[in-house]
Amino acid sequence: MTTGKADSLRIDEIAVGYELPNFELPVTSTVIVAGAIASRDFMPAHHDAEFAKAQGAPDLFMNILTTNGYVSRFITDWAGPEAMIRKIAIRLGAPAVPGQPLRFHGQVAKTNHEGDECVMEIAVRAANELGDHLTGTVVVSLPIG
Repeated sequence: MTTGKADSLRIDEIAVGYELPNFELPVTSTVIVAGAIASRDFMPAHHDAEFAKAQGAPDLFMNILTTNGYVSRFITDWAGPEAMIRKIAIRLGAPAVPGQPLRFHGQVAKTNHEGDECVMEIAVRAANELGDHLTGTVVVSLPIG
């Protein structure tokens, strides 16, 4: 289930257009409920399938805080332990529901050197059979050298 490596990236290997290794998250009821509990989001749609269905959703679904956590994991598994997430800007779409794995994709959209750091903007997307669960960008920095 992990994508990454223990070492940080070598900045000289990264350029605009670089594709991150894909990450697939098996979405289960346990993953959804655990994320909701961990983020203290007790909205019934995140733990009660019948409630969620009565609201028009296909099943209980993942909350945005859990989604943000997995976006962070996707980036830091790739970038390594010295990576610093500066910003996550995502838009939610299709729900993340049990039994439909989320497939994360990323591509380096911009790079910039700021002092002793390389700052990268990564275009991210995660989708399942219902469509795009999230689209957006993540800004991450790594020390140079």
